[in-house]
Amino acid sequence: MRLEGNAIKLGDSINTDFIISGRYKFAITDMKELAKHIMEDIDPNFPAKINPGRSMIVAGRNFGMGSSREQAPLVIKEAGICAVLAKSFASIFYRNAFNIGLALIEVDTDKIEEGDLLDIDLDKGIVRNKSRNIELSAKPFPVFMQELLKEGGIINYYKKHKELKV
Repeated sequence: MRLEGNAIKLGDSINTDFIISGRYKFAITDMKELAKHIMEDIDPNFPAKINPGRSMIVAGRNFGMGSSREQAPLVIKEAGICAVLAKSFASIFYRNAFNIGLALIEVDTDKIEEGDLLDIDLDKGIVRNKSRNIELSAKPFPVFMQELLKEGGIINYYKKHKELKV
């Protein structure tokens, strides 16, 4: 499975309250509407940077830390982000993301800059930075996790296959 898109660069320790501010999480229940406010406490122009289906968040360490709020990966996906690349992820965020079909790639992000064009081969665990002609090694995805991504998450996978093949 391959993904391609442009980097939107963030830093370390992006918590779930940065992904979607607490002032919106209960006031807005429609995910499309909530996605319009993604990362606005970090960068009010963040939503304007997104090219739906062709944008990737690139961050540092501990992305998704904080609460286990399942809205956070949903908002990222709904906003049109096709993947998140980071040096590390909070464990609950990691599981929630795959459950809804959002690709998270653990890779050293130091050589990726804002706007870089990235080509990711999930089978081989390779991130190609086409803008800088650099190839980075990432942890390859197990087949089952790739299947979850292809189906759009665990619920869609189960609806289609009527079982979980792990």
